[in-house]
Formats: sequence, C-alpha cells, structure tokens
Amino acid sequence: MQINTLILGAGAAGMMAAAHAGPGVLVVDHAKAAGEKIRISGGGRCNFTNTGTTPAQFLCQNPHFAKSALSRYTHWDFISLVSEYGIAWHEKTLGQLFCDNSAKDIIAMLHAEMDKAGAQLWIKTDVGDISHDGTRFRVTLTRDGKQTQVTANNLIVATGGKSIPKMGATGLAYQIASQFGIEVITPRPGLVPLTFSDDKFKPLAGVATPIRVTTGDTSFEEAMLFTHRGLSGPAVLQISSYWQEGERITVNLIPGANLLDDLKETRRTAGRKALSNILSMHLPGRLVDFLKDDLNLQGNIADQSDAQLQTLCDALSTWPLQPAGSEGYRTAEVTLGGINTDELSSKTMEAKSVPGLYFIGESVDVTGWLGGYNFQWAWSSGWVAGTAIAAKAV
Repeated sequence: MQINTLILGAGAAGMMAAAHAGPGVLVVDHAKAAGEKIRISGGGRCNFTNTGTTPAQFLCQNPHFAKSALSRYTHWDFISLVSEYGIAWHEKTLGQLFCDNSAKDIIAMLHAEMDKAGAQLWIKTDVGDISHDGTRFRVTLTRDGKQTQVTANNLIVATGGKSIPKMGATGLAYQIASQFGIEVITPRPGLVPLTFSDDKFKPLAGVATPIRVTTGDTSFEEAMLFTHRGLSGPAVLQISSYWQEGERITVNLIPGANLLDDLKETRRTAGRKALSNILSMHLPGRLVDFLKDDLNLQGNIADQSDAQLQTLCDALSTWPLQPAGSEGYRTAEVTLGGINTDELSSKTMEAKSVPGLYFIGESVDVTGWLGGYNFQWAWSSGWVAGTAIAAKAV
C-alpha cells in the first residue's frame, strides 16, 4: 500500500495534521477510538485552548521554538473552527475554554475535518517495523490480525508521551527518534500531584484552599488540594512541571490577604476569641487543627503580641515542604521532555536530519501549563506539519 503521508497517532495533534496534510493520508492508532485523551479531558468537556496563549506558558529547552507554530495557527484560529461547527463553549477562570456540552463535539469536528480532507483512519492498529530506504518510509501495520506493508513519502509521529498509560500511552515516539539518531530529552511526568513519604497529609485528604506555591523563581497562585498521598490541585500541578526531585516547595496559605491587619483588628474588637477559631475564619478548619501544634495556636487572640502575630503570618506565608516525589505517569496530565527541538524545524516540525519525518504534539519537548495550553500546542504543531506536507505536494 503506497500513500503520501502516514500519521502514527489519532490524538489531537495527529487528527489536526491529517486534516491539513493534503491527499493520500492514513492515520493509525492502537486505541479502540480516535481522540481518547480528548474525550476524558476537562472532566469530559475538553479545555480545548486558552485565550491567553503565548510562548511564555510553555516549557522547552529552547524557549523560542514554539513561537512559529503558535503564531501561525493561534488559539483564535481554533476558536473560529469550533464556532464554525456550532460547538457551544464557555470561558472559565484564567482564559480556559471548555465545551458547553461534551468533549465528543471536538472529536466529531476533527473527524469531519479529516473526512473533508479525504484522510483514512485505522483504529485498533499496531505499528511494527519502521524503515527508510533513503526516499520513502516503510512501515508494517497489523490490523485485525492481518499485516499490511505501507510505503509513505512522509511519516508524522503523533503518538504522544508516556502520561496516563491506562489510555495506551507508550514511549513509541522516543523509540522512533532513537532509531533515526534523533536526540530525546529525558522524559518525566508533568502536571502531576506531588507525594510525601510519611503520608503526613492523609488526615487532610479532601481539603482545598487557595495558595501561592513557589519553587525557584516560579510561582503559581491557584487552589491546592490535600490528598491521601500528598498535594494536588491546579497550583500544585502547575508547579510540578518546574519542581525537581530533592527540591523544596514553599506554600503561601494566605495569598493576597492582609491577615496581620485582620488579626490585629479582631484582637481589638473580639479579644476573647480563641486564636485557632479566628484563623478558621481565614483557612479551612481541618487545616488549622493540623497546624495547631506547629504554630502554637494557644490561647485567645488578645494574648498575642504584634510580634507573635507577625511570626504567625510569616509562617503561614512561607510554609516549606519537601515532596518525596510525584504520582508519576499514572496520573500525570502531560510528559515533560521528549524530542529535542534542536533536531526539528520550528516552521514545519520536520526532522532536520531525516527528510519527511515529523514529530508533533506531546512527543516533542514543548510542554504547556495547565489550562488548555497543551491542546493548543497539539493544534498548532499539527497544523504546521500538515500544511508543510500539503505545500510540498503542490
């Protein structure tokens, strides 16, 4: 079977590329349906992009690499496509856009775009041997127990990273890169809950509170959720992509609040109230009970001097914590690292050393923040690779 373009992976990036790569496209995936990660994303409503998308929200060894793709196919371009299909959407906090109805609407839209382009889709298909004869790629595919030898002028690798292995995630992209001598930056889990070896936060499981969390020079201010194993919630997921094993994080439990002034005023007007009860008006009660001994929350607020109140506020705003690790790929939303962008053209996503070989989406060392940024990278990188191939065919 001879085609122009074979796309490995029918996820967000692969389907987007298929819709723009011109004639003679075959997309294959080992899953039972295309777009499975899209389907489960955003609580089933798919946080499909973010109105604040800029290169600044992406981690990459080369911070300039993503600029070309993101500027040539923007979040507004994808929003326009969604609107063309009559898919209702809404904006949540921090520019995050979600479908009103279901993530399946986005999948159906991508199917329709692929159909318009004439792209074929094979699901439940395994990828075997891959070779290149200097002109074309030869790939062995197994579908329904039957092997098919496919010859393609172009090969797009859109198989993602290692995150959420229960969805079928593998390291296939890295294996292919290694086969062709393309460097891979060591992958690791990103946007992932952090764990603590002593289960110290088990009594607080289910408690959530707004925080600012910092590691190094990077901070995020959103909600934190205590779990049986450690810490999660948007702020922790965000900082996990910047946290390195062995480092501490610093948690500010009173971000944006002038707690010291509030405590002084309460001391003046209601001095007989217990200090712990006063704090429970500003923080979850279970958290206050948890911190009571460490912070010496004894007595009435009238008993506290200005210096003692200042010390308390300082402790609440600079709570040092030492994670033991993360929950790993099992719950990670993305994979950090991947195909070294120095090996790729930022304008086409084509490998510099292997003409016709493209890497897109999560397989590449471009990782976005939480909030729709990683989907936008999938749309942008898929569009760039697809249009580059279509332009070659003209």
